[in-house]
Amino acid sequence: MLIIIFVILVLFTYKLYVPVKDIPCQKNEVQDAILLDIRAFNHKCDDVDKEVLNIPYAYLKRFNEVIPHENIHVIASDKLEVNLGLRFLIGKGIKVTRLVIVFVNR
Repeated sequence: MLIIIFVILVLFTYKLYVPVKDIPCQKNEVQDAILLDIRAFNHKCDDVDKEVLNIPYAYLKRFNEVIPHENIHVIASDKLEVNLGLRFLIGKGIKVTRLVIVFVNR
């Protein structure tokens, strides 16, 4: 029983804190991609001049059918949001090409 609890704890920690591989993190965006902002509504900034699809991480499961399966650039505010959001999007077959992390002053 102790082994099962340990395995569940390790898998949960892995999903939260181990980064997703093969997705570059860059500050500049490419012109031909769709921006998906998974930050919470209260952390979202108005500094993006392009059309952005705003779906916070908490709502991804509900609204994943609106996300196109083409080149997506994900905007997130912290590493935990990045790890969980990317794992969900990749699991649904959405092609994530870039990652933009915008740290929010709290």
